[in-house]
Amino acid sequence: MLSSSPLDATFAALADPTRRAIIARLTQGEASVMELARPFDMSQPAISKHIKVLEQAGLVSRGQDAQRRPCRLEPRALAQATSWLEHQRALFEARFQRLDALLEEMKAERRPAKRSTKTTSKGVRR
Repeated sequence: MLSSSPLDATFAALADPTRRAIIARLTQGEASVMELARPFDMSQPAISKHIKVLEQAGLVSRGQDAQRRPCRLEPRALAQATSWLEHQRALFEARFQRLDALLEEMKAERRPAKRSTKTTSKGVRR
């Protein structure tokens, strides 16, 4: 999968629920491909393809431990995505605050000015 930025690759990799589940499992510690494949109804080669996408996005790396090549989470790519999302959230919050202020201003302008009603000595309102 080719992408124009590491952030694009991160979000593209996280778009798949199987890959998100793999990431969630790796938050508990490293695991082999067989361990990662266990909860899924798919072949080891299919899981390996998902892991490869995660590796290309920089979300996962594979170590070398004798015969075992454990997968481990690489938090830097997730931190970059989180930072981008937080920045977007802050922008939208500021926009919503401005919109709220504008709506309050518009409501205030639509409210009719309160008139004081006085009753004359003959009981007639003015």
